[in-house]
Amino acid sequence: MKRFLKIISIGLLIIMVLVQFIPRPQKNISKETPISDITKVYPVPDSVYSILKTSCYDCHSNNTNYPWYASIQPLSLWMNHHIEEGKEELNFSEFGKYAKEKQSEKLEEIEEVLKEDEMPLKAYTIIHGEAKLNKEQKEKIEAWAHQIRIFLQTAKVNDKQGNP
Repeated sequence: MKRFLKIISIGLLIIMVLVQFIPRPQKNISKETPISDITKVYPVPDSVYSILKTSCYDCHSNNTNYPWYASIQPLSLWMNHHIEEGKEELNFSEFGKYAKEKQSEKLEEIEEVLKEDEMPLKAYTIIHGEAKLNKEQKEKIEAWAHQIRIFLQTAKVNDKQGNP
């Protein structure tokens, strides 16, 4: 039995070493804030921006703050998958490129996932405790998202009526 465990342990060690040679995905890091970033398109109070940056931007923007373990395979592949999934669902860096209707839908989704306590993901907040949102932070983001959504709806009505 000891010999069997030793062989298994050596095999696992070899696999862990070999898996490190799998190419790592390109990191999601942007040096500049694009003009399509939500902060360039709509007013984002500093208090809201701070929350978004801490709790949302790692997965929902073009600029992820990578922890030390992001260089270890297969963790880097797993993280990259989550980042790509998050950006596909909502990308604050590309928000201005969305059609106005899609922007409104995404803002409504922000409100919903916060009310239903779906974001940030539990797996993320376990490691990033500072990203966990309290009731006040959630309400602040919900109110901000709602305000921008109302602005978009008002602008849509004005456009249909031919008002500037």
